[in-house]
Amino acid sequence: MEDSPLSRRALLWGAAGAAGTALAAVGLPRLMGPEEKVKAALPSPVRKAPVAAAGPSATRRREALLDYAPAVWVEASESNYTPSDRPEAYPIEYVVIHLTTDRLPIMLGMFQDPAERVSAHYVVSATGTRIAQCVRERDVAWHSNNVWYNHRSIGIEHEGWIDQPVYTDKMYEASAVLTATICAKYNVPVDRDHVLGHVEIPESTHEDPGDVWNWSKYMKLVEAAHRRIRT
Repeated sequence: MEDSPLSRRALLWGAAGAAGTALAAVGLPRLMGPEEKVKAALPSPVRKAPVAAAGPSATRRREALLDYAPAVWVEASESNYTPSDRPEAYPIEYVVIHLTTDRLPIMLGMFQDPAERVSAHYVVSATGTRIAQCVRERDVAWHSNNVWYNHRSIGIEHEGWIDQPVYTDKMYEASAVLTATICAKYNVPVDRDHVLGHVEIPESTHEDPGDVWNWSKYMKLVEAAHRRIRT
């Protein structure tokens, strides 16, 4: 996402109070390990689950939409992406790295605003402890300003500002595992020809993730995570 002297997105957030209140109420939980996720799914030892369940809970319905288990589902407006059936309809060949230049709740609010006409598949918090999935991987998020690349890529936003070195080790690590998982799933080569910055997309007018993004460090983490996934 492109930076600006006075964040237009922040002003939009102030006008979209309802969306902001909902996001604040839901929040984004910290990432849970496998054992924690299993324990969280078990029924309470005090309150027993009803014998005749009416149907899956809202939480389980949201989890069913996730393509990446550690993420939380925060759905973008249907006006901000193109429904598809990838990789059958279009091959997924790239991962595109973005920078929000806004705080996480503001970016999520933009994706939920049908007037914005923008979205990404994932958003990673600056601390690396929260990942939101906003668009299914099979669908086409509008993230790169290039229709051809949108149809063939997964877009990952990172909370931060282009002129501030705020990228934490935890954020790099969490994002690298996500990218490695995507690459392994769709056979995307783990190299700089296929893991791109938004600035590298043809016809892009954006500069993210900026000069402070450490590509050497990031790609080493992606390669290491990819090896672990493949073995």
